Amino acid sequence: MSLQIIPVKISKDVEYGDDLVAILLKTKAGRKIKNGDILVFTQKIVSKQEGRKIDLSKIRPTLLATGIASAYKKDPRIVQMILDETKRIIRMKNGVIISQTHHGLVCANAGIDESNMEKGFATLLPKNADVSALKLKRKIKTKTGKNVAVIISDTFGRPFREGQTDVAIGVSGI
Repeated sequence: MSLQIIPVKISKDVEYGDDLVAILLKTKAGRKIKNGDILVFTQKIVSKQEGRKIDLSKIRPTLLATGIASAYKKDPRIVQMILDETKRIIRMKNGVIISQTHHGLVCANAGIDESNMEKGFATLLPKNADVSALKLKRKIKTKTGKNVAVIISDTFGRPFREGQTDVAIGVSGI
């Protein structure tokens, strides 16, 4: 038995409504899927595919968001999104807002992510990453006949420490 980690390169940016499984199956790695494989999809592509890409120009920050943004040197629109996606704020320090999302995840900025996005856009976490993983697993089974596990992962910084780690925010088949 061996462990192989095989990155999958796709040739296009994922957009709302794209068929992630069809995109995967067009790749060299996607054509080699076997029973028992564990496929990891990044939160970013799942969020984009599910329409969780947000145009910041459409966000209207409240007075609370504007005040927090001013105190922590953040964009008020991002702070508004953080507040909207937050069940409770755990800590605010050094420009970082640690919150518990409505999903129950504890992370920086409620998982709001502007990295690797065109200017003026951000992504939210999938509404229910476990359901997203299950849908992908089922679609792979339907299209390939292969029984795989699916993980949806997100990179979490370690607040107030150095480094990053990936976290499984959604799983199916494990």
